Amino acid sequence: MNEKHINFINKKILIYGFGKSGISCFNFLKKNNICRIFDDNKKNIPAKFKKKLINIIKLPSVDFDFIVLSPGIDIRKCKISNFLKRNRTKIITELDIFAISYPNINKITITGTNGKSTTSKLLYEVLKNNKKDVRLTGNIGYPILMEKKIKNSTIFVIEASSYQLDYSKYFRSKYSIVLNLSRDHLERHGSFKNYAEAKFKIIKSQCSKDFAFIEKENDFLNKLIKNNQIKSKIIKIDYLKNQKYFKKIDNIYFNNSSNKKNLSFVFSIAKVLKLNLKTVINTANKFRGLDFRQQIIYNSKKLLIINDSKSTSFSSTVPLLESYQNIYWILGGLAKKGDKFTLNKKYISNIKAYVYGKDRNFFINSLPNQISCVSSAALKKIMKNLNNDIKKDNTKKVILFSPCAASFDQFENFEDRGNFFNNIIILMLKKIRI
Repeated sequence: MNEKHINFINKKILIYGFGKSGISCFNFLKKNNICRIFDDNKKNIPAKFKKKLINIIKLPSVDFDFIVLSPGIDIRKCKISNFLKRNRTKIITELDIFAISYPNINKITITGTNGKSTTSKLLYEVLKNNKKDVRLTGNIGYPILMEKKIKNSTIFVIEASSYQLDYSKYFRSKYSIVLNLSRDHLERHGSFKNYAEAKFKIIKSQCSKDFAFIEKENDFLNKLIKNNQIKSKIIKIDYLKNQKYFKKIDNIYFNNSSNKKNLSFVFSIAKVLKLNLKTVINTANKFRGLDFRQQIIYNSKKLLIINDSKSTSFSSTVPLLESYQNIYWILGGLAKKGDKFTLNKKYISNIKAYVYGKDRNFFINSLPNQISCVSSAALKKIMKNLNNDIKKDNTKKVILFSPCAASFDQFENFEDRGNFFNNIIILMLKKIRI
């Protein structure tokens, strides 16, 4: 199908997966199309939509024009797997719907393994402070199809996950950013190669008038660019060239290498967009980040506490371990398939680990023997051990909650996990004098 000839009028459309994304797709498409709903769990479907629910028995007999798939669905492990495999060419995403419905809107799409949400939020604030009509959407939690009053000058900052991009067919972004790549979501993609190629689609789909931003030293992306006929202008981020700008940043949030790298991408795209540099720097200095993403929740002369509950892999935590000294590191939960811990030996003596959760033995075995580990099944219990230890330590210390794991062994999601940690810390601070 040629996307130029695609429209969403008088089509039969199946929307599979009825979370926030599915609901926004249904509301966007329902006026001009025949929309039906399916979800592996009928309880997920609000009562007012029940009439649009299709029975799994009737499903194979309906000839749908499109199947809109929620990013969280793995077509190999769902109730209608065989049906989806037979109709793979009809699968699209909300990103495709948006791209086809608004082909001329400027889109800045940010993906990568770590830092997507932070960079998206920072760039959104930079654009907003430069008086642009800007919307922040995508994987950060704001469905793109819910946006209203869109003008030709509107700019969309879109955080895109590998899941969203993997199923997309027609989505194209004028400005595509791949922040970094490390082993992640292998349980879904099967291999690092498949995972990286899903991310790379936002560059591969671009035309000659578009821009792509990647790390200068990212060998895997450079190889993909070399092996594909890439049409867009490739801008390679050299972090060292931004040192003169970093000297103007007075914000503890950008003291670690990962956030400095994120900021480097923002500096580069701001230059391409011809934004006011002073405004970029002022925005960075006032930036407070997002909840549970390297979030500084307490800072005094003797204690710094960081809530990084969003961390689900070793690669997201390593930059923090490299940025501080005397670290009391809390980690654990459900380990990611294929995850490996790599940290320069010179930082190992700075760390004491407190490991909890279902896969705590995996984490203990993954860490170097030089890192002292305390272990317990429950996060609450491990925090008691930590509390006793920091009372004995009169030096400057850092409590780092960066789990490097999924949260579902004990919590509903990373937000639930992050709030649980905050509540424990509040009680701890009341009992000790820092």
